[in-house]
Amino acid sequence: MSKQQDSKGKGKTSGRGNANSKTRSFAKGNAPYKKKTKSEKPSNSDEIRLNKYIANSGMCSRREADENIAIGLVSVNGKVVTEMGYKVKRTDEVRFDGSRITPEAKAYVLLNKPKGFATTTAESKGKTVMDLVANATNANIKPIGRLGRNSLGLLLFTNDDKIVQKFTNSKNGVARLFQVELDKNLKYEDLKKIQEGFKVEGKLITVEEISYIQGESKTQIGIKIKNTGNTILRTIFDHLNYDIVKIDCVAIGHLTKKDIPRGHWKHLTEQEVNTLKML
Repeated sequence: MSKQQDSKGKGKTSGRGNANSKTRSFAKGNAPYKKKTKSEKPSNSDEIRLNKYIANSGMCSRREADENIAIGLVSVNGKVVTEMGYKVKRTDEVRFDGSRITPEAKAYVLLNKPKGFATTTAESKGKTVMDLVANATNANIKPIGRLGRNSLGLLLFTNDDKIVQKFTNSKNGVARLFQVELDKNLKYEDLKKIQEGFKVEGKLITVEEISYIQGESKTQIGIKIKNTGNTILRTIFDHLNYDIVKIDCVAIGHLTKKDIPRGHWKHLTEQEVNTLKML
């Protein structure tokens, strides 16, 4: 071999290697060994940093969330957390300054409930109102209060705990207007008795308003209450020996059934939500 050939070939190696060569082969299956580094612990996709969870809830920025965590304003499943970088699951109960929060965008869905659907989130109860709003949002909304399986009308769903607290506040609450059909005319003295309030088994029963519905028979009654359920209506009329034929919730605060056919729902507008918060 000439010096020129030797010069050109210098330093080159065969893909398969050479028995007489001291140069290491890099052929397939014989690549240079790389030292394995210690793998990091796989992250759980179900977990989210606590500060991001708080920021996503709309309470404050991540930086402000860290400050609030540090001073002990945040608890997870009942325990105060002050650790930076702490991770939580979306199913955990996270409270910010005492109020439960969620990393989801707030959703407000108003349903005009038909008969035959139970007001529950339990899947074992047959047809429920959750089936009717299943496609309304990906947020984890729940109904506020109850309407009996055979009761009709408006039912509000949300994941906003502040709105839920507004409805369930025993002192204030949010008024709901019902149209009740009785099996016989409501006597005027009984209407006055309901207006004034009376005791059933030692418990005072009161309503916000009650009246005959103009242009209808005296079996048709309008009654406004702030209770989240409609059991009180049964209690009132059972006590006075009337049977309820039909219960229809026609208004929740300022919200009405206008443009919501039976069995359909709508998202509240920003203005409707703001008004609801001011009630």
